[in-house]
Amino acid sequence: MPMKRKTAKPTRAAKTRKTAPAFEVEAAPGKKLLITDVALRDGHQSLLATRMRTEDMLPIAHKLDAVGYWSLEVWGGATFDTCLRFLKEDPWERLRALKAAMPRTRLQMLLRGQNIVGYRHYADDVLDQFIERAAANGIDVFRIFDALNDLRNMERAIEQVKACGKHVEASLCYTVSPVHNLKRFVELAKRLEDLGTDTLCIKDMAGLLAPLDAYTLVKQLKQAVRVPIHLHSHYTSGMASMSALMAVLGGLDMLDTAISPLAGGTSHPPTETLVAALRNTPYDTGLELPAFAPIADHFRAVRRKYHQFESDFNGVDAEILTTQIPGGMLSNLAAQLAEQQALDKMRQVLEEVPRVRRDMGYPPLVTPSSQIVGTQATLNVLTGERYKVITNETKNYFLGLYGKPPGPVCAEVMARAIGEEEPIRGRPADRLEPELDGVKKELAGRTASIEDQLSFALFPPIARQFFDERERGELKPEQLEPPPEKGPAVAHELHLAPVEFNVTIHGESYHIQVSGSGRKSDGRKPYYIRVNDKLEEVHLEPIQEVLAGVPEAPEVGGKTAPKRPKPTKPGDAASPMPGRVVKVLVSQGDQVKAGDPVLVIEAMKMESRIPAPITGKVAALYVKEGEDVKTDETLVQLE
Repeated sequence: MPMKRKTAKPTRAAKTRKTAPAFEVEAAPGKKLLITDVALRDGHQSLLATRMRTEDMLPIAHKLDAVGYWSLEVWGGATFDTCLRFLKEDPWERLRALKAAMPRTRLQMLLRGQNIVGYRHYADDVLDQFIERAAANGIDVFRIFDALNDLRNMERAIEQVKACGKHVEASLCYTVSPVHNLKRFVELAKRLEDLGTDTLCIKDMAGLLAPLDAYTLVKQLKQAVRVPIHLHSHYTSGMASMSALMAVLGGLDMLDTAISPLAGGTSHPPTETLVAALRNTPYDTGLELPAFAPIADHFRAVRRKYHQFESDFNGVDAEILTTQIPGGMLSNLAAQLAEQQALDKMRQVLEEVPRVRRDMGYPPLVTPSSQIVGTQATLNVLTGERYKVITNETKNYFLGLYGKPPGPVCAEVMARAIGEEEPIRGRPADRLEPELDGVKKELAGRTASIEDQLSFALFPPIARQFFDERERGELKPEQLEPPPEKGPAVAHELHLAPVEFNVTIHGESYHIQVSGSGRKSDGRKPYYIRVNDKLEEVHLEPIQEVLAGVPEAPEVGGKTAPKRPKPTKPGDAASPMPGRVVKVLVSQGDQVKAGDPVLVIEAMKMESRIPAPITGKVAALYVKEGEDVKTDETLVQLE
């Protein structure tokens, strides 16, 4: 018989720092604290830009499987996009491989509600099919959240996970703002329990949850709901271990940690430390410390392999208590600015983010709202004028296509973003037509795989490029693993794309393009390398992947893109950042008004509209869809 809901005791509304709660340790729970290790997903997403490859996970999988974790977070979040976009791995293959390697432990994923693992809302048919396939391929626990805590965007996902017979862990995106307080989070928790969640997660993505607030929130949640409470808190501010301990004393049931080499900084509290701290207490995890040593050794070596992806902003940064920028967002901002050759503007961007967040009604900074706010703040700084360029995602946010903002938005910015359009009032996904039938028609003759169709539905340009490279056999060149401290380098087969980068030797710069490989013969494989536009055939055993720089002369369709004129006239439209042309909105001879969008550019995983700088006629178009562009190039010329 279902238990009756406990009546929540009257609580104060989010002024816990002004008046500390009466401290009273929760009675011993009579069962061990359950641990989820996030190293295979959020650990390397936070510290290594999500670049860890499956080949560095599988060798240690059997030892992870033997520890006795409640679950291992291995999939979802940014890993899906990164597998396709950068690593050239099939994310579905990764999931199946991990499930086969770890059959005894629950595998967990992060699902962004109606956004799934992308940056917009998808139709219900895509969401339903994705969840069904994720469950069939190995996911046992679906941690579901919505960036705005709009429960309308979580309901369908919760229903579908339950229909698949899997575990639902609905999440509260914790944040601090003038419109958020503990009472609001408790009310959300009650509604999530009514929707059928099996466990409830406090998702503290920025590390803002203070220790006494953690204690108070957990106690209030335990009084208000029956389901177990799970805490996910990033270490960015330096408070996560303290907050975890206080949450445990308040009655916490489950805790996220990361194995020590992938812990701390913008990641999570170290698993071994928390296990040791709770030994021989009523909250003992029951996990054995010696089991972690070989796992830590493995990931300590693996982390060195990805040193080029380490951010300068992955240490403890108490400034986050002011900026409220999550660790993953912080490292992404640094990477984005480095790509734009504007890392010196990091301070200005950090100061702009809270202002943009205020304009948008204080959304919690978690994907995709963190990308929307962060990219818009970056553009505001790079262009030298706030909201001179407004991303499509910013416009859609103000239109209500991501859900209801937590607080009032800035009317002036909203008017600038959406013009005369009317914001929607209902559930955003209700306005979306089914998408999968169109995807199946577009991919007819190329692939019948449902997983491939879902990858394409989520990331069409990225998936198309991945499929093209797979068909051309370009996803499996050999690569040297960085050599150990002693011993020879070992060749491994990886799923990689051709690379393009710049190198400087003795003050001389060279632009290098690895354009592809031929058939292997006599134990050697030819790679076609273009050095400063001179093509050379080089026979190599394996080839080392190099972190690409900004291309000097990008290739488009196998041919070097023509040089574009530099912007010199008022009518020369240029991009404020390097990116790729997603859509050309005008044709030669068209009349446009100043401010009308002429192009859509994808950069920093967001799409931005490039406005006409003057009113006039399109005299020349220097770009096509799919081409890469730089900031010092005229893309559209108006007269």
